[in-house]
Amino acid sequence: MPSVDINWLALIVATVVNMVVGYVWYSPALFAKEWSKLTGRKMNEMGDGAKGYIVTTIAAFVQAIILLHFVVYTGYFYPTHSHVAVGLLTAAWAWIAFVAIPQGVNTVFAGTRKKLWAINTGYFLVVLLINGVILASWR
Repeated sequence: MPSVDINWLALIVATVVNMVVGYVWYSPALFAKEWSKLTGRKMNEMGDGAKGYIVTTIAAFVQAIILLHFVVYTGYFYPTHSHVAVGLLTAAWAWIAFVAIPQGVNTVFAGTRKKLWAINTGYFLVVLLINGVILASWR
């Protein structure tokens, strides 16, 4: 297994990207109103203030560290691919396996709307693709 050199600045940027995309994604300009309607929650009930942002930031940072490892391992097996291709490929497969499929199963069993699945998993697809490219390219 290849060793993973950690670029801490890239991880911080990936964490910030995650937070910024989430802020925009769940803003009234994009999906906040629809998310609110689909979950039955008011827009001011979307999070738990500071606690929500702390948990989200830590989770985004951990996600970036794990994605970095996946990107390095994928690049090891596909050395002829560009960094961008490795980042996108890794992010897409990770999203399918660890976000889209489990959330799809939860959607079926919970009886929630597919549109809510699309909003929530779409956010992670965008974040993972952007961060996959950042972490693969910025080494």
